[in-house]
Amino acid sequence: MTIQPPLKTRDRDAILQALAAGVVPRSGLAHVQVGRAGEVGALVKDIDRISEGGATLRFVIGEYGAGKTFFLNLVRLIALERRCVTVHADLAPDRRIHATGGQARGLYAEAVRNLATRTKPEGGALGTVVERFITECVRDAEARSVDVETAIDVRLAPLQDYVGGYDYAAVLKAYWRGSEAGDAALTGAALRWLRGEYSTKTEARQALNVRNIIDDDGVYDSLKLLSAFVRLAGYAGLVVVFDEMVNLYKLQSAQARNQNFEQILRILNDVLQGSASGLGFVFGGTPEFLMDSRRGLYSYQALQSRLAENAFATQGLVDLSGPVLRLQSLTPEDLLILLANIRSVFAQGDPARHLVPDEALPLFMRHCNGRIGEAYFRTPRNTIKAFVNYLSVLEQNPHQGWAELIGGIDVANDAESANDHALQPEMADDELTAFRL
Repeated sequence: MTIQPPLKTRDRDAILQALAAGVVPRSGLAHVQVGRAGEVGALVKDIDRISEGGATLRFVIGEYGAGKTFFLNLVRLIALERRCVTVHADLAPDRRIHATGGQARGLYAEAVRNLATRTKPEGGALGTVVERFITECVRDAEARSVDVETAIDVRLAPLQDYVGGYDYAAVLKAYWRGSEAGDAALTGAALRWLRGEYSTKTEARQALNVRNIIDDDGVYDSLKLLSAFVRLAGYAGLVVVFDEMVNLYKLQSAQARNQNFEQILRILNDVLQGSASGLGFVFGGTPEFLMDSRRGLYSYQALQSRLAENAFATQGLVDLSGPVLRLQSLTPEDLLILLANIRSVFAQGDPARHLVPDEALPLFMRHCNGRIGEAYFRTPRNTIKAFVNYLSVLEQNPHQGWAELIGGIDVANDAESANDHALQPEMADDELTAFRL
């Protein structure tokens, strides 16, 4: 993809700092995106289906360093451009889909804190969505000559069919009252409730006079409710992106894993049976999270049967219609374009400022191939980090010859996979693995 100047220095620095650290830039993905046109096209169709009132679920599966997080962020940006609202979060030991100790509510709260819209893609847009909804209610109230709270009730009537719909209306009316009275504490309490940040019903009742809160056992229902609300606010739908699903694979307890898998099965069944609308889920995970027969999704028989791959998609044939989307490796040609894009980011889109000539790119790739083999394009994270560091040295040492420097670059295999898969002693599974007399 050709870099279009001008690229602001701030954006350039943010992109390069992220790539040098081996993480995905929060913005500017279009400057470095290459390849995977088929996978991107499949997700674009999913987003269009969400916009038309449908529902989708995808498992984006790839090795560590293969570009899952980059791909998920790209999907989020596409969803924002198509007038969807997105929420996203990474699973962690204290954040998972099902729990009893606040971990599921923690995942919901983190996701909604990251709620983004087209005009506020960096997150924190919940207040903007609520203000947009309230503004429309005020207009309705003026047109019908009724009070605003009545207009809110009328607009939110469809939410009464959802679990927690009545409390949603009460909280939004409290937000309106706080906004009119200039009561920042009341509007803040309403947003706090919508984000799932109340840990006790007593605290929520004192602040907002509502009886329920978003708790561990209602996270999926709350996401369905949120998707209905954002559509009432004028958006096309809600896209939920959960990354690092491998943390479910690492759970110590088989019972805890199965309870999370049951929630995933519930979501999958709702999507496949048409019970959800205007809602899409994208889960990012590793092949082990999906296929491990003892700890992964395939250990849960109902999920294994639903997520089984198309038996006809063999010998290079692909099927992008199923719920599992395996990220194909970048081709060497894709990686060559990617390195050219990174070089252009360094130059802020000005070819006259390129730090290395065109012939340096294939030479760098040959060097990587000699060091780590085909992994340099199959899991390209470390290759990209090395190339950014290489250009950084050339930028700061203009008298250094680019050709001489390439030979001294050390490119290591991505070790994160091995590190993350090594379960700690205290995380050992509670299942029987060996027995000896």
